[in-house]
Amino acid sequence: MSLNIHDCIIIGAGISGIGTAIKLREAGFDDIVLLEKAEEVGGTWRDNTYPGCECDVPSALYSYSFAQNPDWSRTFAGQAEIQDYVLQVVEQYGIRPYIRFQQPVEHAQWDEAAGYWVVRTSDNTWYGRTVVSCGGYLHEPVIPDIPGLKDFKGKLFHSSRWDHAHDLTGERVAVIGTGASAIQFVPEIQPRVSRLSIFQRTPQWVLPKPNRRIPELERRAFGLGWLLGSWRKMIYGGFESFGIGFRRPALLRQFQKIGLWHLKKSVPDAQLQAKLTPDYTLGCKRVLMSNDYYPALCQDNVDLFTAAVQEVHGSVVVGADGSEAEVDTIILGTGFHVTEPPIAERIFDAEGCSLSQIWKDRMQAYRGTTIAGLPNAFMVLGPNLGIGHNSAFVVIEAQIQYIVSALKTMRQKGLSRIEVREEVQVSYNEKLQRDLQGTVWNTGGCSSYYLDRNGFNSVGFPWSTFRMRSLLKEFDLESYHSECSSQAVMGKAA
Repeated sequence: MSLNIHDCIIIGAGISGIGTAIKLREAGFDDIVLLEKAEEVGGTWRDNTYPGCECDVPSALYSYSFAQNPDWSRTFAGQAEIQDYVLQVVEQYGIRPYIRFQQPVEHAQWDEAAGYWVVRTSDNTWYGRTVVSCGGYLHEPVIPDIPGLKDFKGKLFHSSRWDHAHDLTGERVAVIGTGASAIQFVPEIQPRVSRLSIFQRTPQWVLPKPNRRIPELERRAFGLGWLLGSWRKMIYGGFESFGIGFRRPALLRQFQKIGLWHLKKSVPDAQLQAKLTPDYTLGCKRVLMSNDYYPALCQDNVDLFTAAVQEVHGSVVVGADGSEAEVDTIILGTGFHVTEPPIAERIFDAEGCSLSQIWKDRMQAYRGTTIAGLPNAFMVLGPNLGIGHNSAFVVIEAQIQYIVSALKTMRQKGLSRIEVREEVQVSYNEKLQRDLQGTVWNTGGCSSYYLDRNGFNSVGFPWSTFRMRSLLKEFDLESYHSECSSQAVMGKAA
């Protein structure tokens, strides 16, 4: 029986997976398949439907450079509008026929003897000469191990699994966590609930959000491609200038003045101000923007507890400082697995060692994209590509360019196997970690998802996105072990 061996298996049909598929097809690779665990595309923007969910990067920059949208309704688009954009791109570029839905990857392993990847889902086995992991890192929720939480008799859900059928009107609600999601949904639910108890471990830096409605006339003008492209480049340049501060934290302390002004202007009560004032450098954690979070906390039906949750006892949430709140519903705003991505437990080398085991001490890759020990494999939004100051699309498209260049090189040279040299990966990461030492993530005085449980920075990228794009512009075959085979011809020249 002959096997159907695809040129490329893409894991995940979110923004990364869709963009990879589009660019591979343009390069002449039509024998591809996208394995998507859910019933629809969209990834993060499909899953996160909580009230108030919207982007914190300007809409003009939060899109593929090759599929810019002139019709965003606001400066910062909401979840539904972004999801609609993703669906539109899928149809526009004819990607849907390549997607296999309800195919969660359970086990992906390199077969050294056969020279291909074997990918098992819940009910199928797929074979691919190459594999691209586009699992992302903002969709697998962190459920905290709080004593008594599992025994809570009321309603319990994570913000990324919002229960829209549950009516919060008149309820006593506890919110655990005050990160990027919480500052968006708290103002939405505050007017509806009878009591809102917020448990905050660490205050956040919150800047004002210039989110205005874009007039019809302006949107028509953006329909002229050159104008939208110029506007996009200007925003990109502005954000990139802001990014200098992540590498020189003293500059970010100037932006803290804006954050403090915003806090004092929005929160008149001095005691509440003190609770909300961070004691670390802005940028050490993800920089947040909101115009209505602070005002929501000032309302009479809101209690802000500045302690981690110690336990849940019956219907009472108990803080580490002894504070208590009796509640009907608990909403977890506790974020996602970033430094320990669950997909790493499902990807294996030829000997059966999981990527999670390979990364047991620290999560590392070469240019955030390839990993020693995993031939013909690529990862989008891999280790140390977190930038904190610009659009994820910048990172994703840079990586896609590198991956397409790699597959084109394999096709042109008849290569059946490529694997990054371990010494090249080690050298790259030594330089990267040296340059991370002075960044705000390492010196800013906070704990964040940029640092793993050992305090190692496996997320941050220490240089500009100009340098990132240069590093990922062309595949560097000399950094890889490679093997030829007459059986390895993939795709056709575009």
